[in-house]
Amino acid sequence: MCEAFLKDEESYRAVADKLVQISQYYGFDGWLVNIENALSEAAVKNTPLFLRYLTEQMHERVPSSLILWYDSVIEDGELAWQNELNQCNRVFFDACDGFFTNYNWTEENLEWMKDYSGVRGRQADVYIGVDVFARGKVVGGMLETNKALDIIRKHNFSVAIFAPGWVYEVHNKSEFRTNQDKFWALLSDYLYIHQLASRLPFISSFCQGFGKAVYWKGQHETKKSWFNLTAQEIQPLYYHMDLEDHGQVKSSGCPEDAWNGGCSLLLHGLIPATLNTPVCAKIFSLHVPLDSKIMVSVVYKASAGITISLQLKTTDSSHCSHTDVHEVTLTSMSPKILGNGPLLVSQISELCGNTNPQGWTVRCSQLELHGCVLREVCVLIHRDGGSQDTSFSCRLGEIMVLDVDTLQLPVDPVRGLCVDDVVWLCGVGTSPESTSPCLRLCATLRWDYPVESVRHFRVYWRRLRGPDPKIPPGKLELLARAYSNQFRVTELVVPEPPMELELVVEPVISNGFPVPESQWGRRRLSYAEGSEK
Repeated sequence: MCEAFLKDEESYRAVADKLVQISQYYGFDGWLVNIENALSEAAVKNTPLFLRYLTEQMHERVPSSLILWYDSVIEDGELAWQNELNQCNRVFFDACDGFFTNYNWTEENLEWMKDYSGVRGRQADVYIGVDVFARGKVVGGMLETNKALDIIRKHNFSVAIFAPGWVYEVHNKSEFRTNQDKFWALLSDYLYIHQLASRLPFISSFCQGFGKAVYWKGQHETKKSWFNLTAQEIQPLYYHMDLEDHGQVKSSGCPEDAWNGGCSLLLHGLIPATLNTPVCAKIFSLHVPLDSKIMVSVVYKASAGITISLQLKTTDSSHCSHTDVHEVTLTSMSPKILGNGPLLVSQISELCGNTNPQGWTVRCSQLELHGCVLREVCVLIHRDGGSQDTSFSCRLGEIMVLDVDTLQLPVDPVRGLCVDDVVWLCGVGTSPESTSPCLRLCATLRWDYPVESVRHFRVYWRRLRGPDPKIPPGKLELLARAYSNQFRVTELVVPEPPMELELVVEPVISNGFPVPESQWGRRRLSYAEGSEK
């Protein structure tokens, strides 16, 4: 295969063009090119040309993308892992964005590379490979992976952490979250925080894209385990912070209870009685421009003995070295405080009222910040007093930072809902839950709606009429959430024909205001023996 696509310019450009298209379509950050077989003289001669063309095309069409070369084939076509960047493989490094070394390096390899002319000015583009499984003669690995990172950072190279799935694959899977936190905590001092660049609204309910149930506003939407990484929201910082006198704060994802999605952020630990100042638990590291009145909304559950507030750290947009700290007092904000914008009082009351739905506390506040950039969001945990150390837990369900001037009720209706690729199944279905014979519908729904304003869509169905006209229409039943403008209905059990049912799509917009039912998408589907429409 390598000989075929590297035989000439036409062939390698065709392959590169297809890789670029795949990256564009699926949102890849780039490609790691790893050819672990020997190449002919003609093929290896074309390999740097292929890398250079692929890199140029990716940079042009997928901004900030990377093309990396793996330490395998050398310039004469032989398969010979070097465990370093040197004259034998430099030709590939020079043609792309970076070089990923094999895992069997020693510190002597890193010391040599530091002075190698081919690396000069590009040390950060050399990614030192670390196999977490620790296969072969390697530095660190497993729960000593931090030893490898310590040496790599000492010599100012980047690192490529390979196969961190070791944490899941070789340990008790019921302890995965604990082991996962333990593993990454070992590495946290060596890893940089990449600040999230975003514009308002800034919203996260900490969903990791899987869970034991799906929640909406603290209530179960569905009660079975699920996995859909498209549902993952902006992730917070997960860490373990030591305080004075044996105090500590830990943050972790927790699927046992959530406000929205499948997970909340759990802050827990011990605040010593000797600590008289609030504990600052950093939640996000950001770069979010602010130039308006903003509304901050927080949903949380806190244990007895502590009080929760927020701290926002900002810099002036023109003098980024200057830091202002804004402590946000969370209150039950009156809808009138937001002025006379295009809002309904009932919606603001629902969003920021003095409510404790399902045991959650919902609090809001308003700030006016002009010419600022939001850099950090912290939760301040205040100990209420007393002479004893305070064990605490605080579950964060959601944080929202909204631009007050742009808050408005949704005005866009769902348009063009259509039903395609319809398949009817009779008998027992393919899922383990399907045990009795019945009629099942499979179909693809597609619709138009501005997805940039949407968190997700809810897809429902209901029976309209038939076969007995005396039976009134059924209630809407939730099928699932959709995270794009299409959804595949799979083996939906439906009544026997003749029948008319309705498929419904509800947009759930980011700021939490409900979309009126008149703007939902609806499509009727009639079917009878041997026909449908």
